[in-house]
Amino acid sequence: MSKENIIDIDEDFDFGFSLVDESELDAVQQAQQQVQSSSAAQQEVVQQAETTQQRLDKLFNMIMPLLNNLAKNPEKEYIMWPDRVDKIEAFRDRLTKVYKG
Repeated sequence: MSKENIIDIDEDFDFGFSLVDESELDAVQQAQQQVQSSSAAQQEVVQQAETTQQRLDKLFNMIMPLLNNLAKNPEKEYIMWPDRVDKIEAFRDRLTKVYKG
């Protein structure tokens, strides 16, 4: 074998691994499982927050036209609202449906 084929390896070269006993390995595996379960729980919380935000946005968009219409013509003292009870009940049903999701 010629000297050109010999690989020069530094004695301090680190291959990137270390030896562990079974208890250390178990601890690392448990930590990895906890991280994975925490990540899954976090994703679920984020999904719930997004769903809740969508419902809030929908409720807001349902209520704002009512308030805007009520604010029209503030100089008039009375509001003419035919079939008020039927329309309020229908709106209440829509709000309840969005609220309960």
